[in-house]
Amino acid sequence: MSDKAELVVGDRKIQVSNLSKVLYPKVGFTKGQVIDYYIRIAPVLLPHLKDRPLTMKRYPDGVEGEFFYEKNCPTHRPKWVKTAKVWSESNNRMMNYCLAQDLPTLVWAANLADLELHTSLARKRDVARPTMMVFDLDPGAPADIVQCCQVGLWLRGLLTRMKLKSFAKTSGSKGLQVYVPLNTAVTFDQTKDLSRSLAQHLETDHADLVTSNMSKAARKGKVFVDWSQNDEHKTTICVYSLRAREEPTVSTPVTWDEVETCLKKEKADLLRFPSDKTLARVEKLGDLFAAVEKLKQKLPKGKL
Repeated sequence: MSDKAELVVGDRKIQVSNLSKVLYPKVGFTKGQVIDYYIRIAPVLLPHLKDRPLTMKRYPDGVEGEFFYEKNCPTHRPKWVKTAKVWSESNNRMMNYCLAQDLPTLVWAANLADLELHTSLARKRDVARPTMMVFDLDPGAPADIVQCCQVGLWLRGLLTRMKLKSFAKTSGSKGLQVYVPLNTAVTFDQTKDLSRSLAQHLETDHADLVTSNMSKAARKGKVFVDWSQNDEHKTTICVYSLRAREEPTVSTPVTWDEVETCLKKEKADLLRFPSDKTLARVEKLGDLFAAVEKLKQKLPKGKL
């Protein structure tokens, strides 16, 4: 493969370079393969990126090299890359985020070695209103995704009692994430309050396995139910994004049946999805996360 190419994507021409550069050294996965993955996954990925301010996590020297987060869309971007202005409290200024609205933008970002796509829980037209509530179940060794499955099922039970449907995906790293689509008028304060209450409720009922405490020390052998993702200034790994692990694993939607099976068999590998496996799943199952962008649910009034 030539190391430089001009890709024609729709009506755009995109210069891509260093295609044979290895970005995942342990498995020899190249930048060309990263771009290819994002092109092939785009039909299911793009609806989840649309209109969401994007933070790029770039690995120009691969997953073992230095990386950096890029919130401001690069000034050298092509004219057709759309952006969204978002006020940043911490920087005390307006930030200009990229919006990955289409396949050409996705290819352009992948060519910048943007391996991980981190998106806002809100859309650009109202960045103060999340469209979903999210729980990041993060295991502290020796706990792993098997224990996350148990906590995820307990959490699903609590949400079901509140008449809220929830959807699970792997983080693509060590844990599991539970998404509650809302797509109704709601604030970050409301989703944060409720998610914190639910995390504390789980901690009270299952103190041997669950912590709602952010401290690393509190996590040993437990699952940290991270409710703090429900914040206007936080981003979450987008569904179908690659992760910068030893292998190109993907944050992949899973069914609750699969979560139950992983728990029953106590096999963490059942919920480990490298890029090729995720592509095969999508071909067979379609987008298991499609409802997250559309399903309308109201948060219950009052506390738990």
